[in-house]
Amino acid sequence: MTCFCLIFQLACCCGTAGCSLCCRCFPKIKQSTSTRFMYALYFILVTIICCVMMSTTVANEMKTHIPFYKQMCKGIQAGEMCEKLVGYSAVYKVCFGMACFFFLFFLFTIKINSSKSCRAYVHNGFWLIKLILLAAMCSGAFFIPDQDTFLNAWRYVGATGGFLFIAIQLILLVEFAHKWNKNWTAGANHKQMWNGLLALVTLILYSIAVAALVLMALFYTRSEGCMYNKVLIGVNGGLCLFVSLVAISPCVQNRQPHSGLLQSGVISCYVMYLTFSALSSKPPETILDENNQNVTICVPEFSQGLHRDENLVTGLGTTILFGCILYSCLTSTTRASSEALRGIYAAPETEVARCCFCCMPDGDADAEDHVEKRGGQTVIYDEKKGTVYSYAYFHFVFFLASLYVMMTVTHWFHYESAQIEKFFTGTWSIFWIKMASCWFCVCLYLWTLTAPLCCPTREFSV
Repeated sequence: MTCFCLIFQLACCCGTAGCSLCCRCFPKIKQSTSTRFMYALYFILVTIICCVMMSTTVANEMKTHIPFYKQMCKGIQAGEMCEKLVGYSAVYKVCFGMACFFFLFFLFTIKINSSKSCRAYVHNGFWLIKLILLAAMCSGAFFIPDQDTFLNAWRYVGATGGFLFIAIQLILLVEFAHKWNKNWTAGANHKQMWNGLLALVTLILYSIAVAALVLMALFYTRSEGCMYNKVLIGVNGGLCLFVSLVAISPCVQNRQPHSGLLQSGVISCYVMYLTFSALSSKPPETILDENNQNVTICVPEFSQGLHRDENLVTGLGTTILFGCILYSCLTSTTRASSEALRGIYAAPETEVARCCFCCMPDGDADAEDHVEKRGGQTVIYDEKKGTVYSYAYFHFVFFLASLYVMMTVTHWFHYESAQIEKFFTGTWSIFWIKMASCWFCVCLYLWTLTAPLCCPTREFSV
């Protein structure tokens, strides 16, 4: 329902009261939520355009079904067959415009603490003007002089921003694992039920990790060959066992009583997911059979049948991937997340155990202080006493996400042969990026465990 409200808000060029045009049956919505989803809508719009630009199927359909296609391409100076509007260079330019848009608002919203300031009103409204600004920035990138130099330089900026986006998500994952354990441990001091839940969830997490390890060993290895797969599955499985032993070791427990198997279970599951994703993204290995025909090995046999319908696999996989990116952006831009990145955590005595501790909305205490009904829907102004999330950090995360999308859509360092239809065929660059992310996550978690031992004079809190 909220999406319809946001569409009304965009179409009618309203500010914080845009959802008032929705009918009474729509649920109430917070001002802060409405704003964040509007920027997410812009992000989705540009991402879809990038996917279309990387699709040879769409380009061929346009040539076939659009009348006067050649004349139109010449009229907008996009090349004889609009070749300047497709391919990796076009995606780089569009994402350059989107990244500049979010970086501009990052600079504009630095140190906004009150939702009543002029800059806060700009952040929360003027949606049609901002849409025009975004379109102008994306279009203007096509007129940058010396395109070759720009693309070469922007590629390195995109790779740096994409890696930083991955790093932030991994940091927040480790922070989430520690927060989960600390919250439920606080409840265990009052009710034994929380101890049972901790044990049950930990058992489930390790069962999933072990099952994933066994299945990958069965389907991604064979008695002969598949050395890469065997080594990586063994190494990553060993790392999961190692971090689990470190987490419950006496020296770590003495300095960090909140450390436990729940956190290492979360990390182990994520490591297994990244390992599976990396193995699925590796270029296929082929051998000659007895009939001198190429046979793909080291992949599940059922996956070969799935990849035959490339359009279905690509469409579904791309939707899931960018849905996860969008979810990461929205969940990593809360006040708690931005404070966690700066090392600010809630005191253990203030923890209130709850099953959905991570979903507690910011500013609930003040949410009902100012409620208005305009045209039917209830709009909750939950930022009356101050902002409930960091505006600048919000835009900075979307700036990094723009670079990550740019690099992901163009296959990172295999951009020249990139096509959206071959999104899941696998490249070595994507494979090693995922494996590096896996190892970085393990190292980051190990540092949170061993940092108090390496620096005993400093105070650490997770």
